[in-house]
Amino acid sequence: MKKIINKPEDVVDEMLDGLVFTSASLIRRLPGTNVILRKQKSEGKVAVVSGGGSGHEPTHAGFVGSGMLAAAVCGPVFTSPTPDQIAAAIKEANQGAGVLLVIKNYSGDIMNFEMAEDLASMDHIEVKHIVVDDDIAVEDSTYTAGKRGVAGTILVHKMMGAAAEAGLSLNELKDLGDQVISSIKTIGVALSAGTVPESGKPGFVLKDNEMEYGVGIHGEPGYRREPIKSSKEIAKELTDKLRDAFKWNASDRYAILVNGLGATPLMEQYIFANDVSEILTKDKIELPFRKVGSYMTSLDMAGISLTLFHLKQDQWLDWLNVPVETTAW
Repeated sequence: MKKIINKPEDVVDEMLDGLVFTSASLIRRLPGTNVILRKQKSEGKVAVVSGGGSGHEPTHAGFVGSGMLAAAVCGPVFTSPTPDQIAAAIKEANQGAGVLLVIKNYSGDIMNFEMAEDLASMDHIEVKHIVVDDDIAVEDSTYTAGKRGVAGTILVHKMMGAAAEAGLSLNELKDLGDQVISSIKTIGVALSAGTVPESGKPGFVLKDNEMEYGVGIHGEPGYRREPIKSSKEIAKELTDKLRDAFKWNASDRYAILVNGLGATPLMEQYIFANDVSEILTKDKIELPFRKVGSYMTSLDMAGISLTLFHLKQDQWLDWLNVPVETTAW
């Protein structure tokens, strides 16, 4: 294992200190916790809070800031944060209009965030939650009942943050979030696994000439291994799966997110994005919102994911385009 770290057990703590050091004008760390909060206040508006295990940077803390998340709770690598830390984030982020929790669909995350929701009710804070389950690769995988929550979570953060800033109520945000999540789907491919610092070993092993479709962001199994293909062939596989899932029609409007999983350079991400664009252009799909970069990673996993978001309302595109002040967007 080759990593630029000190002690493996200190990586999350030191990472968060480094993040705050480099983005001190935007965020702060709640003392004694792994909670990152935005400095900008939005009194009388709903606070959007998310989080989960670390190792997916810049998710989640990189999206804390004006127009997106009010707070992020960062657990150990690939491990949910504890209910008391989540409850502390809820209490500190609340600006008097309640808190919306954005949870990725993993059993540990759901259990701990729901426990924190109960703790917050004891402090008379109104809390609701939405669960992101955008990964169409497999269902009932490791750590998950149903579909996994992956890179589409970033678009949910953006939508919920913009809508909260626009003044939507907690109930309105909850309803909007459920509609948005049902309109987002993601699928990915891995060329190699990420290595958890404390274990020092890759989460799984692929042969030098092998790739795996549908691997999860914690290294969970996908749906097929085969010899590595060209970018065009990978783009066809992933868009075919998304086409089957969405059953789209010509002139439908989508947002596209091409996401690197940690060790895939932007050169390859742009090549893949170009190949996807050729396929979607032939299908006469409109793409008014496009984003490429490493936003939901899996440590140093080599691979890529493709997210499409069906823009069923004009307002949804407007909210995607609202400027924000965060470290990573």
